[in-house]
Amino acid sequence: MAVRARRYQEAKAQAGTNLELAWWVFMRVSGLVLVFLVLGHLYMSNILINAGKVEYTYIAERLSNTTWKIYDWAMLSLSLLHGMNGLRYVLDDWVRDPARRFWAKVITYSMAVLVFFVGSMSLLNHDFSKGLSEDTRLEHSEGTR
Repeated sequence: MAVRARRYQEAKAQAGTNLELAWWVFMRVSGLVLVFLVLGHLYMSNILINAGKVEYTYIAERLSNTTWKIYDWAMLSLSLLHGMNGLRYVLDDWVRDPARRFWAKVITYSMAVLVFFVGSMSLLNHDFSKGLSEDTRLEHSEGTR
């Protein structure tokens, strides 16, 4: 069951296992990290540039850099894991029948694994530099940007 505590000492007393306490801590830490990742993403995507003028070339230039791929992958994996753990709390609270809860979790986790796999493969395996001009590719390979 979900730990309903505000402070670590209360959570430690309520948690049935160390794993449940670790998930409680993870939710607090990942939520804080996600706030900064999302705010950084919004700043870079909407404030640094005009969001109305975003084209494939801008996205391709950005995702040709490995640092941005890692940044976006971290945001994908943390948000998915944070959301799935929150959904686990909801399923534990609201689905009373153990068999239905089991199948609801199997379906939910399977969909999460599929979304993570497809998101990771499209982000990490796609060659975004194919749509760029030769000048832009040279600038990225030399690291002048």
